[in-house]
Amino acid sequence: MIMGMPVFVIGFSGSGKSASLRNFQPDEVGVFSVAGKRLPFQSPLKIAMNSSYQTIETALQRNSLRAYVIDDSQYLLAFDSFRRAKESSYSKFTDYAVAFYQLLDVIKHTSPDTIVYLLHHAEETDRGMIKAKTIGKMLDNQLVLEGLCEIVLYAETDGKKYQFLTQSNGFTTAKSPMGMFPLEIDNDLKAVDARIREFYHMQPIIEEEKK
Repeated sequence: MIMGMPVFVIGFSGSGKSASLRNFQPDEVGVFSVAGKRLPFQSPLKIAMNSSYQTIETALQRNSLRAYVIDDSQYLLAFDSFRRAKESSYSKFTDYAVAFYQLLDVIKHTSPDTIVYLLHHAEETDRGMIKAKTIGKMLDNQLVLEGLCEIVLYAETDGKKYQFLTQSNGFTTAKSPMGMFPLEIDNDLKAVDARIREFYHMQPIIEEEKK
């Protein structure tokens, strides 16, 4: 069964994840800001501020668009952790994993032409690997986020050039299907979206006559 597609864009703060939305038009994408942050550029894009699991999942179930962005999706995990910080039970970590897994499941039950981009902070492990940030090893043992999707882009910058890595260099969890992208691409999420749709023969982000 072909379903909607989650795509992770991971990177450290300031690496150009949010800036990659700069070429989208308001009728092309729905943007959820979990932390209530504005975009780092002037834009007519409408943003659902302080979005929760419920806000995001309700919109995805309506599925009125073909592209969505969850900005700073790791804060869904972090804010759950803050709310339950005084609980001593280890079962709360399972609850965190289940809640995030259920979000990915909602994404996968959208239409076959829907792509949801999860802009997610990165973290470095004790072994020097860069991966999607979670809230501890106990959660990592239950839920490997990158393992639940086909495409993981890694955002990086040298302060002048901003780009996405599309395959692992041995130190990141970046991955994409063979032949989809070159190793390094511009951090332009709209161009990424167009290429994914071309590769998988998905419908365009909006119908031609609406442009």
